[in-house]
Amino acid sequence: MIYEHEIPKGSHLYFGKSAKLKREIENLASKILEESGFEEIVTPNFSYQHYQCILNDKELIKLSDTTNSPITLRADSTFDVVRLITKRLGRHINHDKWYYIQPIFRYPTTEEYQIGAEWLDSSDLKQICDILISIFKNLDLNPMLQITNIKIPKILSKELDIPLFELEDINLDRLFSKNIKWLEKILYLQYPNQIDSILDDVPESLKIELEKLRDLAKSINYNNIIISPMYYTKLTYYDEMFFKFFENNQTFAKGGNYKIENLDCIGFGINTDKVIQTLLK
Repeated sequence: MIYEHEIPKGSHLYFGKSAKLKREIENLASKILEESGFEEIVTPNFSYQHYQCILNDKELIKLSDTTNSPITLRADSTFDVVRLITKRLGRHINHDKWYYIQPIFRYPTTEEYQIGAEWLDSSDLKQICDILISIFKNLDLNPMLQITNIKIPKILSKELDIPLFELEDINLDRLFSKNIKWLEKILYLQYPNQIDSILDDVPESLKIELEKLRDLAKSINYNNIIISPMYYTKLTYYDEMFFKFFENNQTFAKGGNYKIENLDCIGFGINTDKVIQTLLK
């Protein structure tokens, strides 16, 4: 039985203090992003299914358009923003920094409010992290910043013949069973300044990627940074450096490098709902 006051599981209701806080967070973020040269874009709630890049097709809420072609409710903003800028608006505009404030939808009834930004034709993740740090600082938040390099688990998967899905779950027993000393050292890495101590022990292919991880972490002026070389995200488009801001197992924001149709891009998404829940507490 569904009562009149119920809302679908996974959806959100904001009112009074929480609605005011949501608007203040969005206004603050838009102000900081526009000061950093970003312009706003609002994409359609609907997207053609074959343009969605969600790893699990079952997460999509599927419908049909007027010609019975499959469409979905927007399940991810990043790919839609880049696709529409490069394919639909590219001949009319010459701007490469965009932000959006809009929800995404996942099956069956999950909605997630996001504040996101995409920077086309750039790879400077430091500036993206600095923007997020500024937003969180203005909200009196100091979440942990975790930085990783997705190429590291991909290289390990290939060289050690370990399925990538086991690295997604960081199967420590399987990794330790390899009895490789330099691999064990990588597993224990937590801070950027620890990387130099193992560079002489690891294969050259890993050395390069560890140095990239170290250099990015050290370039960011923030007092709450850790590294996680073995972390692997399930998002399909991030392909190199990846980061997330989190507190008490709540992920406030995540982002990184990605490539769409040979165009290097960087971006992030703030989970507005998680930030609101934390601030209300």
